[in-house]
Amino acid sequence: MKAIIVEDKEYIRKGLLNLLQLIDTDVTIIGECESVKDAVVVANACKPDLIFLDINLLDGTAFDFLDQTEHLSFKIIFITAYEEYALKALKIGAVDYLLKPVDVEELQAALQKVKNLPVAEQKQQIKTVKAVWNNDDATLILSLHDSFQVIDLNELLYCESDKGYTTFFCTNNKKYVVSKTLKEFEERLLNANFTRPHQSFMVNLKFIDKYEKSGVIYLKNGKKIPVSSRKKDQFVTTFLQWNKS
Repeated sequence: MKAIIVEDKEYIRKGLLNLLQLIDTDVTIIGECESVKDAVVVANACKPDLIFLDINLLDGTAFDFLDQTEHLSFKIIFITAYEEYALKALKIGAVDYLLKPVDVEELQAALQKVKNLPVAEQKQQIKTVKAVWNNDDATLILSLHDSFQVIDLNELLYCESDKGYTTFFCTNNKKYVVSKTLKEFEERLLNANFTRPHQSFMVNLKFIDKYEKSGVIYLKNGKKIPVSSRKKDQFVTTFLQWNKS
């Protein structure tokens, strides 16, 4: 496999080269880069099979590089320092990564895994990583049984929790079930204009059509959501403030 190393610290590049020489591998390093700009040029010129790619580079991030090389076909092993946010993105995306300083056993394991992974499958994984990395108030990543689903919170009608599971209902009539309680999503959703009128429900305020004072929310799709008696005053305050803004 022809490979390039895209890493802005020379000692990391040299260390990785030394480790590759120690292990029995068919990886041949054909180039080294320390910036997004240089990496794009080298990748286009050399057409590597594999790239060891640092997350944070001198003039941008790994995702800036990937945006500019979408037309190329190569596999990736990310390199990163111990940064909580970076690791969260990489783990959710289930992609191969190496922590600095690189460990030889972890390098061997990552190489073995990436060799057996189709390029198309890894590109899909990287899309998830990018979505998490760029995550803002408009998106949420759900860990499903066999995949990670990115949903647009502007298209999420409401969530319903039952016996440790939460179902997310979207405007396109799709629904997703995760094995987590609603409590685990509450803070995230409250910051994205949702309200929790009942222990089992969270509702997107923008999809509320009307509220009956008896304690029932009607969504624009006709769905009825109950408002518990102990949450009624808080909900009414939130609902009226939302409609004033």
